[in-house]
Amino acid sequence: MDHSHDEQDQPGISRRSALKAAAGAGLCCASAAGAAAAGKSARGAVASPAADAKPSSAKALPTKIDLYNHVLPLPYLELVKQRSRDPGTIKRAMGVPVLWDMDARIQMLEQWPEVQQVLTLSNPAPETLAGPEDSPMLARVANDGLAAICKRYPSKFPAFVAALPMNNVPAALAEMDRAIGDLGARGIEIKTNVGGRPLDDPEFFPIFERATNKHGVPIWMHPTRAENSSDYKSEAKSRYEIWQVMGFPYETTAALARIVFSGMLDRLPTMRIITHHCGGMLPFFGGRAETLWAQMGSRTSTNEYDNVLASLKKPFMEYFKMFYGDTVLGGSASALRCGLDFFGPDHVVFASDCPFDPEHGPMFIREGIRSIESLGLEDEVKQKIYAENALRLLNAARKPLPGLAHILG
Repeated sequence: MDHSHDEQDQPGISRRSALKAAAGAGLCCASAAGAAAAGKSARGAVASPAADAKPSSAKALPTKIDLYNHVLPLPYLELVKQRSRDPGTIKRAMGVPVLWDMDARIQMLEQWPEVQQVLTLSNPAPETLAGPEDSPMLARVANDGLAAICKRYPSKFPAFVAALPMNNVPAALAEMDRAIGDLGARGIEIKTNVGGRPLDDPEFFPIFERATNKHGVPIWMHPTRAENSSDYKSEAKSRYEIWQVMGFPYETTAALARIVFSGMLDRLPTMRIITHHCGGMLPFFGGRAETLWAQMGSRTSTNEYDNVLASLKKPFMEYFKMFYGDTVLGGSASALRCGLDFFGPDHVVFASDCPFDPEHGPMFIREGIRSIESLGLEDEVKQKIYAENALRLLNAARKPLPGLAHILG
């Protein structure tokens, strides 16, 4: 299959052209209005969804569910400004208006009337802003804010995912119960580590167990890594933002490996985890992972890993394919093809990572749709990616969401 769509200009603004326009216009520090203006200057007008998508003989899908995008509710943003010790975090947030200005977000989304967004809390997470005494309050403010946005704009934001104070497990369990039971959250979001501690730490197991066995909701997993995670032992910090650009996919991959090899999926076989950036490094390095982990223990001087594979109930690669991957790949159709080959069409979901693109909102939506359409997939596969897989995750444990159930009808 020819994946040259990734690098060539296509009708409308291509990913390459958009990046050039963004760089020329200084969009990294521009307002949302400036981003839109730069987009227009790059091609003369803002493209409609129909112009962005490859023409299809099938009828248009009624809905595209963006399962992983980010917001900062205003009350939570105020707490971030008060408590964050990282000036870069605040600079980043304030430079992206559609992250916290929902009227601006709604206006931006008018370009795609078929897109509905399931909201997740943007970084920073509650546990990174406060200790275990105060992080539960931060999580409550965040979830109340997310629920309020969904209530105000139900047709555009039909659901949200609960944030948890992961450095206080009892409080996290209580907040999970409240957010799902009282506010209507359709899942929980966790990071790939908690203050540097791995997710297979036994202290965190009750959170996975509660979400899976009591509430039956999926888990959104987001990578987290900081500048002080240096790339070389001789340096105190990571340079050139490698910690984020390339460190995030590594974080995701490492977290998934810890979940698999610790046996968590044998203990919780119905657990569903949605991985950001389509599983990180796993789809591309799937062959390497399968052949080298099959020799686990052969490279280690001790015998601590000799029985890991034998202790699992099925071949270890089958566990990795139990996860879900989203389409957040910067618009790369080649990378998406890799993710589809690895996870299969039943375990890939449409998502945008909005609004963290060079245009501060629209680019990742537009290019994500373009990457799906450029692969020449059958309509049934596209339907799964755009909506059906997401609906099965969102509706698994609760009554169907108003305004979304008709897609499966």
